[in-house]
Amino acid sequence: MTGSSKSWLDIGLDAWMLGAEAATVIALRSTRLAMGGSLAWQEAERMVTEKGAANFALGMALARGRMGTSAEGIADGAVAHYRRRVRANRRRLTPKPRS
Repeated sequence: MTGSSKSWLDIGLDAWMLGAEAATVIALRSTRLAMGGSLAWQEAERMVTEKGAANFALGMALARGRMGTSAEGIADGAVAHYRRRVRANRRRLTPKPRS
């Protein structure tokens, strides 16, 4: 991402959605952890690994100027960076309907 044409209001709404999706992922992960067993251990390890990798990737993107130079572009890029990861976790952790 090299810049953003989004307004601060749009970025704020995206950040709010990030928070809402993150809350859902926290609830889903807490449920998985509370159930115990090997899936809980795998999820705990994945959670820690993913956070470190996501933070490192964002830091590298910022250092390389991939988020642009405007405050709006950097904020939008950071929110989008984390939303992609949170959304993927929400999809992965959401129980699939039985056929």
